[in-house]
Amino acid sequence: MIHTYSPTIRRKEMEAVLTCMVDEKIGPGDMNAKLIQTAKELIGFDGAVALRSPAIALEYILKALDLPKESAVIFSALAPSYQVLTVERLGYKTLFADVAEETGLVTVESVQNCIKDGGRLLILAESMGVLPDIKSFLELGIPVVEDISQSALAAYPFDEADAPKKTAAKPASAEEQKTEEEVMGRKAGMYGTYAILGMEEKDIITAGGGALLIAPNRKEWTVLKHIAEESPFTDVMTDMNAALAYVEFKEFARNEKIRQELYALYSRAIMSGRHKTYVRAEGKGSTIYSFPLVLNSGFKDAKAYAQKKNIEIRQAYEDTIMALRQQEISKKCICANSLYLRCAVFPLYPRLGQKDAQQIIKVLSSML
Repeated sequence: MIHTYSPTIRRKEMEAVLTCMVDEKIGPGDMNAKLIQTAKELIGFDGAVALRSPAIALEYILKALDLPKESAVIFSALAPSYQVLTVERLGYKTLFADVAEETGLVTVESVQNCIKDGGRLLILAESMGVLPDIKSFLELGIPVVEDISQSALAAYPFDEADAPKKTAAKPASAEEQKTEEEVMGRKAGMYGTYAILGMEEKDIITAGGGALLIAPNRKEWTVLKHIAEESPFTDVMTDMNAALAYVEFKEFARNEKIRQELYALYSRAIMSGRHKTYVRAEGKGSTIYSFPLVLNSGFKDAKAYAQKKNIEIRQAYEDTIMALRQQEISKKCICANSLYLRCAVFPLYPRLGQKDAQQIIKVLSSML
């Protein structure tokens, strides 16, 4: 059976974790700091802390923002379920925004309605590696936290605010300059007040468990750093987990290239069929998290068909707020509910062999 998800763990990842074990450095330590520094070089943030779970990261954000307890937090209905459970446990109110069928991301209009209902903070889930029109959300006047667990290292379109950060380079043709501008915008996570980069088993970069809590700018980092300095060691990511994530960052470009090649093949396979995937930016404008397919028919039939071909497919949003609270929010978040029921993810990861990839392509092209 070709499984839907599989972490890309090669010899380098194994050796990094084994080194921590041999050196008896399995708690929080030097590797934690090394992970943060590597992520900082690739993403460009001012500061970050590596924690043991995305839920802990969300708690720290709420503390850093000093959000009053009577405030309501806005979530995508297709955001991870841990987010709403964490916020409710801390005593905050919750509101849920609907999404666009073309992207699976929350719409500005739905978030605006939530703000009218008292929403004071937006947790913006960038699911399936697709980036939102971030500036339209920043203009709403409330803090925005980017969840980049599936969109890490994707780049927003270049704008003039990024110009001072560009380094000098040799003269290039007009076409080369245009391509450079398209990929030199800020990285995912660099527009929000804070960002959560989850590193759980199914996230695009995995530590086997944990998260980076990112402060893009110095002002927010000053506040977060003070909180982190007072945090118990039980909140901090261990070196064993950090070692795995460190290598995953180092190998990201190699892995992403393979994912992009597979994604292109899968996309061509469905062009003549009734089923569609999401609209996304090409190249580095999005991260290839998986291959989501919005089905024109029922999920159960598609699952059964794929299983006959020895391929496991799963609901794309099986671990989301919609899955947890469908009865409560489905009537308000109609499109999110539809995607929850109809969107499947197919296996797409660097460890797929050519034979397995060809089998998946055959199934995709024959799903009428």
